[in-house]
Amino acid sequence: MNSDKGADVDRRIAAPPTMSVLAAEALRSMILSGELLPGDRLPENSLTAQLGVSRSPLREAMSVLEQEGLIVQAPRRGAIVAPLTAHDIYEIYTLREQLEELAIRLGVPVAEEARLDRLREAFARLEAATGDDQTEHTRLAFEFHLALVGLAGHRRLEESFRSLSLQMQLCMAMNRRARAGLETMKEDAARHRPLLDLALAGDRDGLLVALRNHGQRTFLLYAEEHVDGHSPESRAWFAEVRAQLEGSEAS
Repeated sequence: MNSDKGADVDRRIAAPPTMSVLAAEALRSMILSGELLPGDRLPENSLTAQLGVSRSPLREAMSVLEQEGLIVQAPRRGAIVAPLTAHDIYEIYTLREQLEELAIRLGVPVAEEARLDRLREAFARLEAATGDDQTEHTRLAFEFHLALVGLAGHRRLEESFRSLSLQMQLCMAMNRRARAGLETMKEDAARHRPLLDLALAGDRDGLLVALRNHGQRTFLLYAEEHVDGHSPESRAWFAEVRAQLEGSEAS
């Protein structure tokens, strides 16, 4: 009998998550789902009651989210969800667009089938998502776009895109709020299907065009009018986005 059988199997029982970890997960979900919006106050009294935790684990959780950039301390207001200005959105979206475009130019047609498999699997998870968990849906949508960038097989490019994760998911949550009632999560997933099909077909130019018209215009027009903190650069860019949209509608 082999006494070493199963010796390499890790049977250690993982410790259950602490209350501060659970509180951090709940708060993160509330922010990334759009339940809490950029600039919203985070009063401890109401949050302890809402989450069923005491002040100590709540403060630990808020400290974690502050390190992640989802929460900031504002003078005379205390902790708030990190604000997103119109200039922030301009920076996030223009950088996202440039990273995705570079990835497509470098990676399509795709050199390795495994990269397409990753994109197929990411879309399948997004398409299969059920229920109304907005946070999970936002995360899956980001993972699909990350797999799209991964088509280039360019590690540093993908790491740059990944570094925008939480900021992009904040924008995606705002996007979903702006599009509330306009589409279901299933319809949102279906908007990603053409991106998958064009990548599988190796149609670089078609994919670049599809990405530029990937359902973000409704949110950007909303942000132009309702989000404060414009800069000369953001105003010029939003005006360009509006002109492009009006031109496509006219044609």
